[in-house]
Amino acid sequence: MKKGRLIVISGPSGVGKGTVVRALLERDPQLRVSVSATTRPMRPNEIDGVHYYFISHEKFEEMIAQDLFLEHAQYVGNYYGTPEAPVDRMLEQGFDVILEIEVQGGLQVMKRRPDAISVFLVAPSFEVLAARLRGRGDTDEEKVLMRLQQARMEYLVASQYQYVVVNDRLEDAVSDVQAILRADAIKTEHQQHFLKEAL
Repeated sequence: MKKGRLIVISGPSGVGKGTVVRALLERDPQLRVSVSATTRPMRPNEIDGVHYYFISHEKFEEMIAQDLFLEHAQYVGNYYGTPEAPVDRMLEQGFDVILEIEVQGGLQVMKRRPDAISVFLVAPSFEVLAARLRGRGDTDEEKVLMRLQQARMEYLVASQYQYVVVNDRLEDAVSDVQAILRADAIKTEHQQHFLKEAL
């Protein structure tokens, strides 16, 4: 069985990562999305193993010590990370696996798995990104400005990603990511079995 591919999708808050990933999953039955682990408490509408793997602080630190994460980070006193084993199981089953993660985690994954396909999503402009953040209605102005400042920092390292996709119209952004995956599938390194037939 052909092994699946690891796909990293990152971008600033408000760019629409979740919307793009959901649309990709709807269109391609070979795609899966990884589930992150966290030490934060489970919210009433969440399901363990679906939204997150909810684990204790001690268990998370044991997993860090055992090098069991593709990436991990700490935010406001809680850990978040991508356990490696479930991702590898899906890849071995032939599924392409999307990691929808922030830039810090994306860079960790790309260093650990240089064969990963990396995509950085951007808004058509910073003005549009700001409008999207303000349009959510659940973010005060101080947090909007903090997220825009964070976005500027993330744009500085976007050049380390293989592809930059502009999320202006959802359909176009999804088509662009699909085109990236189609082009990757026909790279010479993935087509060696056809070439070996001639030997």
